[in-house]
Amino acid sequence: MSRVTPDRVVGVAALVLAVLAPLYLSSYWVGTLLTQMLFLGIVAASLIFLSAYGGMVSLGQVAIYGIAGFVVGNVTTNGNTKGLNLGWNPWWGVVLGLAIAVAAALLFGALASRSVGIYFLMITLTYSVIANLTFGQVTDVSGFGGISGIPAPKHIGPVDAHSNRLYYVALGVALAVYILLRYISRTPFGLTLQGLRDDPVRMSSLGYNVMLHRTIAFAFAGFVAGVGGVLFVWWNGHIDPASIDLSATIDVLVIAVVGGLYRIEGAWVGALFFVVINNYSQQISFIGPRFHTLIGAIFLVIVLVSPGGLVGLWDRAVALSPFRRRGPTDRNPIEAGQVEPSV
Repeated sequence: MSRVTPDRVVGVAALVLAVLAPLYLSSYWVGTLLTQMLFLGIVAASLIFLSAYGGMVSLGQVAIYGIAGFVVGNVTTNGNTKGLNLGWNPWWGVVLGLAIAVAAALLFGALASRSVGIYFLMITLTYSVIANLTFGQVTDVSGFGGISGIPAPKHIGPVDAHSNRLYYVALGVALAVYILLRYISRTPFGLTLQGLRDDPVRMSSLGYNVMLHRTIAFAFAGFVAGVGGVLFVWWNGHIDPASIDLSATIDVLVIAVVGGLYRIEGAWVGALFFVVINNYSQQISFIGPRFHTLIGAIFLVIVLVSPGGLVGLWDRAVALSPFRRRGPTDRNPIEAGQVEPSV
């Protein structure tokens, strides 16, 4: 029988509060802030998965997120906007968008899988720059004005009129992504990936194909990021190259690091923190145009105080309490302090 821990209690409480949010929060909070937090958290979770379990800090997740969003926009719109305007059913747009996003992630992963550390980071940053410039300059599929009027499926309806529907869809998808990532990390593939993170030379000598495993992991993370991209275009109804520019890439990295770069839960903790700070700081006249200066200062303080991010602060609080956070069999090497995280 599983033991009740502070992590589980807080997790269940957070889920209950999220499910009941439309009952006690305004439609602005639910439809704008929390929905945005959920899909940004999904994208950040794909980055954290690669970092925590594969030792790969990727700056290419926003590029894949954008590819999925632009494909959905091109094939589902049918009106006066940039793009192909094919007028497909939104669900077929999702299928094609995720398929192309995964194919792009496979290619990106295959090209970057031989590099590590700063070289991997810079290669994946190049992917984001290429994606941004491609969609900005190829006017047949976007141009700098982007694609507008992207429809959500009929059962979700216009987001402005039925914001709760998309919120619950995003909540369900975020929960499914979290469970999937936790499950994958415990499968033979996930354990092999952690072995490659810790000692790729030894794993290679044991017969494991290091490049293949890293490529598959990158493609899987690309699928997760693509799901976030689909939710984004449904929520925003518009996507343009500015949606996936360098600023957006850094924002996702900040979300992951502030939340906790080595815990999947940190993706949504960091996303909520980022979205709330972003929204309310913009309303303060002297901060508005200097938001990134503010978030940079907060980022620096959190990293110095707690390298594990906000989730790391929670872990410290639990460690000082009479309750243990987890049993040793349920902790990965990074969380147990047995292995130094690879960046």
